[in-house]
Amino acid sequence: MNNKNYMEIALEQAQFALRKNEIPVGAVLVAEDGFIIAKTHNLVNTLSDPTAHAEILAIKQASKIYGLRLTGTSLYVTMEPCPMCAGAMVLARIHRLIYAMPSPYGAAESLFNVTNNALLNHRIEVTAGCLEESARDMMKQFFNLKR
Repeated sequence: MNNKNYMEIALEQAQFALRKNEIPVGAVLVAEDGFIIAKTHNLVNTLSDPTAHAEILAIKQASKIYGLRLTGTSLYVTMEPCPMCAGAMVLARIHRLIYAMPSPYGAAESLFNVTNNALLNHRIEVTAGCLEESARDMMKQFFNLKR
């Protein structure tokens, strides 16, 4: 599978979040060999947990199986991670981040650069814009329903 295929799975996860009245963000964590370790979506409102972002949930699922370090993995996310999620990715030693759309609160490139900060002990390879239009359309749909 390629980046687009994994991002399509992340978009399916974002669709699940949308159906639950959650901000539609989906994440897929993939091992070096292409095995999907975790696929999740935002559950902040559902769980009444401000940390229940798709990325955090994927890292938690994977860590139960693989332990603290997720070296060699790639995380596909429909929106650029926030500072909390980017920090967790650095701590987990995720190798690659592929995201669809930027976020005004993003911590990979937009507002902060946590994923490649020279002061931190790990850097993440970042690719932006994979299926951006599809993710953006879903986000617009969510916020149109809120108005």
